[in-house]
Amino acid sequence: MIETCIGLGSNLGDSRALLKSALDELAALPDSRLVAVSSFYRSAPMVAPGESPDSQPDYLNAVARLDTALAPHALLDALQAIETAHGRRRDGRRWAPRTLDLDLLLYGDQQLDDARLRVPHPGMAERNFVLYPLAEIAPAALVIPGAGRLAGLLEQSSMRGLEKIDT
Repeated sequence: MIETCIGLGSNLGDSRALLKSALDELAALPDSRLVAVSSFYRSAPMVAPGESPDSQPDYLNAVARLDTALAPHALLDALQAIETAHGRRRDGRRWAPRTLDLDLLLYGDQQLDDARLRVPHPGMAERNFVLYPLAEIAPAALVIPGAGRLAGLLEQSSMRGLEKIDT
């Protein structure tokens, strides 16, 4: 089994219900076990350059730890199938609003970079809506390949614009 971390986000529809349903589906993946789930956090949306953050609703985010025997691309396929089942539409826009976004953040300590998948997820080291939930479920000594120790990344980050939500 490989320890993976999955980022969850939603800013369309009933985001809380969508995240909870997605977590149930992650727990039901074959050859996998949901190990831990962070608190939910509200964050401002990432928007395209020139677009106002007020053009979209805030996101609800979380991070889950999943132990799995699925290969990286098979796991990616499963994550995208869950997104699609929850109404995710891929229209080519990078920072479009979403019913559900599932990102493969970490796959053990592996680094992968091909046409379909980059792990660790690019940008995760700069995103407080990933780092703070991740810190709840991973050891501070965790090293994000190519980015450094989680504890050090947290020292360079802040909770600004991030609100922990009671689930």
